[in-house]
Amino acid sequence: MKPSPNRSPGVGILAELKVQGQLLLGSVAVLWAVEIVDQAIARPILSRSLDVYGIFPRTAIGLRGILFAPFLHGGFEHLLANTVPFLIMGWLVSARERADFFWVSAIAALSSGLGTWVFGRPALHIGASGVVFGYFGYLLFRGYFERSAIAVAVALITGIAYGGLIWGVLPSQGHISWEGHLFGFLGGILAARLLAQPRRSP
Repeated sequence: MKPSPNRSPGVGILAELKVQGQLLLGSVAVLWAVEIVDQAIARPILSRSLDVYGIFPRTAIGLRGILFAPFLHGGFEHLLANTVPFLIMGWLVSARERADFFWVSAIAALSSGLGTWVFGRPALHIGASGVVFGYFGYLLFRGYFERSAIAVAVALITGIAYGGLIWGVLPSQGHISWEGHLFGFLGGILAARLLAQPRRSP
């Protein structure tokens, strides 16, 4: 298909930005909708939090959390803490290709979930932070694997803006699932390796 000669390149860019925005805001809307249902219906009416669908390491029932845990949060404060970096780094992930957003999200979620299920402490693990740390690892290491000027610049910007996140992969606070952070981060590195575009010869 050939581009229309009457269409300005700027129109295409704006259209793509609009789609990316809808994708990110739609994803965040799902997270907030789940938490609203949990807080407004599940807890007060059903007397059962949706958080029970999180990851319980090394238990058969806990395997379902690999799928559901990224959508569950321990309150609106927890969700808000994940929302802002999800939007910012999620947009950086999708800026080159929309498909990257889906692949990185899936790889990070699977890596975070499986790693937590196998190696995590015997506790309930929930939250989208594993995916957020996957974005962080992807953006940092895509520059290393691709060595393109844009990828390196994005890596530097991400490191400057969110470099403090790296401490989240260490067992610093008992109520934080550092295991999910660590394995999500490693999943992001794996995604960067798998999705890296080869350098073109001069």
